[in-house]
Formats: sequence, structure tokens, C-alpha cells
Amino acid sequence: NQKHYLVNTLKMNTSPGLVTVMLLIFGWTHGESVTQTEGQVTISEGSFLTINCTYSSNGYPNLFWYVQYPGEGPQLLLKAVKANEKGSEKGFEATYKKETTSFHLEKTSVQESDSAVYYCALHDTVAETAGGAEHKL
Repeated sequence: NQKHYLVNTLKMNTSPGLVTVMLLIFGWTHGESVTQTEGQVTISEGSFLTINCTYSSNGYPNLFWYVQYPGEGPQLLLKAVKANEKGSEKGFEATYKKETTSFHLEKTSVQESDSAVYYCALHDTVAETAGGAEHKL
């Protein structure tokens, strides 16, 4: 399975009171793909955050959100493995909606510490790439 990704090379915003998230498109080349909000999003602390993620798949894929904080590697944020399941961690939530093929990431009140790169993915791509164990929530 060949994987591909497109990275938007935008600088993180470090202004006080602002939260910046970097968003990427990440997909698989064999009939499955994910599409998410593209580019850099900057919002005020305390605001509601939504990062859209829709997917295309013939079946019922496992869905994941990964987060990569500055200077660190990607880590699993949350996941859902069946329709209508809600993943939740660190105030973030995403619901596996098969009918709309979506897995949007939401947080009611973002903080400056949430500034990071967020990846929406099918299957456990980071664990496969690392060739190691999955990060358990």
C-alpha cells in the first residue's frame, strides 16, 4: 500500500492569545482517501474549533486523528473504529459518521497549547510507518 501526503509549509503563529493549527491532506492511493480542511487556521483562545475531515472508502475503515506538537513526532489523539462511535481525548471529540463519511475534529474551547499540526487518517498509519506499537489512548 503506497501512501502519499501533501504538507502545507506554513509557519506556526506564536502571538499571545491565538491558537494556530496546521492542517494536512493525508490519503491512501488504493481507493481510499481522506480530505480535510486545508492550510493554516488561527483563532482566538477560548473559541470553538472544527477541523473538517471526510473520507472515501468502500468499507468501514478505522479513523484516526493524530496531533504533532512543535518539535515532536506525531502521536495518536483519538480514534473510532465503527459507525457512530465518538472518540474523545484532551477535550477533543470526533464522531464517526458513516452516512456523511465524515470524522470532524472539534474542541469547545481551544488553548494556546493546542497549537499543532493535526492529521486525519484512515487505518493506523503512524504505527505502520514506525513499524511499532500503536499508541493506546
